[in-house]
Amino acid sequence: MGFQKSSNDIVCVSAVRTPFGRFGGSLRDIDIYDLGAVAMKNSLKRIHLAPELIDEVWWGNGDTTNTKDPYTPVVARQTMLKAGIPAERPSISFDQACISAMDAAKYGSRSIQLGEAAIVMAGGSTSFSTVPFLLRGIRWEGRRHSSFLVEDPIIPLGYKDYAPVAVDSGNVALEYGVSREEQDEFAFASHTNYGTAWKRGFFTHEMEPFEIVQKDKKGNVASTKLLDIDEQYRPDIELEALAKLKPVFGNPTCTAGNSPGMNDGATAQIIMRREKAEQLRLDVIYTVVAMSSVALQPRIMPVSPGFAIKKCLDQAKMTIDDMKFIEINEAFACVPLVSTKLLSNPRFISSDYGEMVKEASAGPLLDNDEGRYRELKKRLNVNGSAIAIGHPNTASGARVMMTAAYNLKEHGGGYAACAICGGLTQGAGCIIWVE
Repeated sequence: MGFQKSSNDIVCVSAVRTPFGRFGGSLRDIDIYDLGAVAMKNSLKRIHLAPELIDEVWWGNGDTTNTKDPYTPVVARQTMLKAGIPAERPSISFDQACISAMDAAKYGSRSIQLGEAAIVMAGGSTSFSTVPFLLRGIRWEGRRHSSFLVEDPIIPLGYKDYAPVAVDSGNVALEYGVSREEQDEFAFASHTNYGTAWKRGFFTHEMEPFEIVQKDKKGNVASTKLLDIDEQYRPDIELEALAKLKPVFGNPTCTAGNSPGMNDGATAQIIMRREKAEQLRLDVIYTVVAMSSVALQPRIMPVSPGFAIKKCLDQAKMTIDDMKFIEINEAFACVPLVSTKLLSNPRFISSDYGEMVKEASAGPLLDNDEGRYRELKKRLNVNGSAIAIGHPNTASGARVMMTAAYNLKEHGGGYAACAICGGLTQGAGCIIWVE
């Protein structure tokens, strides 16, 4: 083992999230600043930490069109002010697509290691439901507006200069031998595993119920509802129904059933050195062993979590056998499956990282060990992941970390490898340790 416990370790002392709402669901009218502030407040409240002790805020947010102030809204700053963090504290909102909230912890760790901060708030927020329609190109027309072309910026979800992410992912799945049937089975397992975990109260560790206040036309409170479950979860899911769904955007394997939704939610973590946590008498949820960011050719997104985990393993001088669990975000079912195929490939694990990047960019790395692959799948996303939980993209990276941590705590501690892919083949990974 390459890891040795130290007073200088970066540790997480609070990790909490909102329930994740469905597109147009219970959180559809919640302002993005308020949504993030709820997660921040809850992370402070859980450990009875005064807001003025936060030194910096690192906050993932990939969309500004849905804010009240779409031009330079400084989402992190407005969110932290609503959460009661003092105005004198610096903050940054940034967009690395889905890897943002995991990299928020990495960037916050750097601030701590540089001596610029002692306690950092890190996380992210996304609200797909409040994304508005767009009117492009009418500012300089110089004529009375009589008709408009209205654009929905999230249909299809992806990048205008590239294929939709579902198309690339569906094609890469087949290149790596991950069939449509296997993806549907994995999606089915995500829902069933989530349901089992939720019934035993597992998600109460990371999720704080959200009070939904409904007002009448006069602005008076008409009713309240407590949301204590992720709305993407479908308890009545059937494998046969998943098999009947057609792929989206002409890709060969990715469907609405084996993909996550466009969800609303926020995540927040508080990190510091172990020495600081002991000084404040705070319990450590997990210790950061290694963190990584990666990037490869834009069309091969499903491989990026595998590369991010490899980079962490190399950094920590550990092996995948040291990991009790593997937590890879289900951006599509094929993403954790393709990445797990890589992690079951002996040559991929043992070879130079840079050489593997070159090979993967040229074509699929196919020499995995099928028996090893099946064994690693047993440790993968054992409580369900984004297909059942939801994927508010710039919040999900922190969700992956906290789910892995609480799962380790439930199973007597150990190491977990966590990873998430991001748009145009970015990736973030980490290894965490729970005593």
